[in-house]
This record gives sequence, C-alpha cells and structure tokens, in this order.
Amino acid sequence: MLRVGLTGGIAAGKSLAASTLQELGAVVIDADRLAREVVEPGTDGLGEVIAAFGNGVLLPDGSLDRPALGARIFADPDLRAALNAIIHPRVRREAAKAEAAARAASPDAVVVHDIPLLVETGQEDSFHLVVVIDAPAGTRVRRMVERRGMTEQEAQDRITAQADPATRNAGADVVLDNAGQPGDLVAAVGDLWAARLLPFARNIGRRQAAERRGGPVLGRNADWPRQADLLARRLAKIDPRVLGVDHIGSTAVPGLPAKDVLDLQLTVSSLRDADDLVDQLTAAGFPRLPGNWQDTPTTETPDAEQWQKRLHCNADPGRPVNLHVRAAGSPGWEFALAFRDWLRANPEIAAAYAAEKKRCADLHREETTTAGYAACKEDWFTSFAAPRLSAWRNDAGWSPQYRAAP
Repeated sequence: MLRVGLTGGIAAGKSLAASTLQELGAVVIDADRLAREVVEPGTDGLGEVIAAFGNGVLLPDGSLDRPALGARIFADPDLRAALNAIIHPRVRREAAKAEAAARAASPDAVVVHDIPLLVETGQEDSFHLVVVIDAPAGTRVRRMVERRGMTEQEAQDRITAQADPATRNAGADVVLDNAGQPGDLVAAVGDLWAARLLPFARNIGRRQAAERRGGPVLGRNADWPRQADLLARRLAKIDPRVLGVDHIGSTAVPGLPAKDVLDLQLTVSSLRDADDLVDQLTAAGFPRLPGNWQDTPTTETPDAEQWQKRLHCNADPGRPVNLHVRAAGSPGWEFALAFRDWLRANPEIAAAYAAEKKRCADLHREETTTAGYAACKEDWFTSFAAPRLSAWRNDAGWSPQYRAAP
C-alpha cells in the first residue's frame, strides 16, 4: 500500500489537492477532521483541553469554541505546543486505525494522509512520498481575507505560526505550486496521480522496481543531498537490522556530474540479514532486483565472494535510486565509503573521474540502457582509482565511518 503525506501552509490549496486525489481514487485520511473528532463533547481529549485552557474555550452547548482557542494559541507558542501535545497523539492513533481499515479493504490502495502540520511534527520520513502544496505568502493572505473574513494581520499571524516555506518544502518529494487558478492545481494533481502515484503503488504491489530507459545523461543537481537524506531517514526506520544508510556515489560528491540516480548504501551485519529484510524493503518502496550481485574485486582483495551484495531499486518512477545492501566491514562496503570521501577530499581526482565519465557517456550516449556506460568505467576504477585510493587511505589514516540509524 502506498502511503502519501500531503501538506501545505494555510490557504495554500491543500484541501483542493486532497479532494482531487479522493476523486481520482485515493483513500484520504483528513487529520483536521480527526482533530475535531478527538475533542468532541464527551471525549477525554476535550477534557484535557478544558483542564489545560479552562472553560473559556467552550461554547454554551459544551463544544469547543475553536475561534477562541485559535486566537489564544496562535499568539503563544507555548500554549500551541500544549494543545498539540493533547491533540496530535490522539490524531495519529485514529489515523492509524483508518489506515488499517483501508489496508484491509484494499491492500493496494493509495492512502493519502492530509496533515496540515506534517513537517512541523517531524513526519516527513514516515511516508513513501510527501507532497507539499505551495503558494506565495501574499496569495495566501489574500485568500484568507477574501474567503475567511480575516484581517490581513490575522492571516499573517496564521502563516507565521506555521513552518516557513523553505522548511516545509525541504521535507517534500514533490512541491506543487498553487499560485494560479484552481484548475491549474487540479491538473497538476491529476498528472502526479497518473505519472507517479499509481505507477509507484503498482510497482510496490508487483514487487518490481520502476522501469528506467535511456542512455547516460550527466548533469548536476544541488538538491541531490537533501533528497538522499530524506530517503535515508525513511529506510533507517524500517527495521533494527538496518545499521545505517549512507549517500554514496557521484551524486554524493558536490559539483561532480552524474546521472540523476541516487546511490544509497544500506549497512547490515551480514548478507543473511539483507536477505531477511527483502519484504520490509519492498514494502518501503525498494524491491530487490533478481539475480546475484557483486562489486568488482580489486587486486588487494581478489576473492569475489567477499564482494557480494544485494541490490534494490526504487519503485518510485519519479526518483531513481540504486540501493546497495552491503555487510559492514566487507570490501565493497568500505570501498563505497572511501571512494566517496576520496573524491570529496581531492578535487583533482574528482575532475579526472568527471572526464572519464564524460568519455564513457559520449561513447554510449545512443544506447537505451546505462549498462555499457557502467562497464566502460570499470577499467578506470581498477587500473587508476583502486591503487591511488588505497594509497590515500593509508596516508590519510582513513577509517570507515557510516551514518548510523537512530
């Protein structure tokens, strides 16, 4: 089941995106609706709110006076935190129940959690994909004034109380702009559904990676580290046997041209653990590629058996990923970390590698896969890189350090 987190600043257009996704077939779990239900009259949630804020936040019928409570918490971060401590745990429990019911009814459903404060509550690494609906602050203020009857100051206060756009967008896999007409956002959501969400869900259900086509196209993207960090945090949470997840390969080296494919290394104690994690990794969106995989041995460690690994790839057609699952201390595991650190520390070596990448990309540009491009670089790795990397490791006193799972 594909789990999508949907969020956006107040008046950005998140509700329109949620309703559109529901019309397209998604199961939408509305955190705002759940937040209202957990403080309805007679609930223990409302009892805690009264205990914390007093009877002045109640209407004559005993229900919660939301405008009165909102006016208080938006002006006071401490009060807002106190209310969140009451509401959020209850909302998450109810959301989990709703998701379980959706899973039972349709195991291949696309479940969208509509959460206004998704990033503020640190949930961006809890979903397969996070979609943020964004709009300029001035547009959002105008919408609140025109549609909700707020003053400009009240509208601005609501915006200020939430995460700033840069922070919110940093937790996103997809950012959809809603500065234009409602129809523009509806169309963008429809495109996302057809081109990414449905194929992603289908691939997970079929336990297959997203299809990749085309030869090697090299580029640069300053956002690769952020994307890799978000995926790494998600993967690190799936099982205690995941010891750590690191961003490796060319996209981990600032300024180095690379294919738009993130390489991640997932560290386990043994390949037996790697094999036992197949189902968890598939459910997380990273099915295993069939066959036996190993890295190219070096002259220092020629035993091919020691270079075995498991290879998984992303089921998400919008974010290609190679996930190399290697045992801690194995030669391939150390080489991946050392090669990355070597390139980061030696710009002249990174430049030499960039030249080799360009040469191979030019030779294989017309091919429909990147297999020829990858094979083309092997001689550079074995004859040029491996001996120099070994010398650097000794001279620098390098030792492997991986990013441990929390």
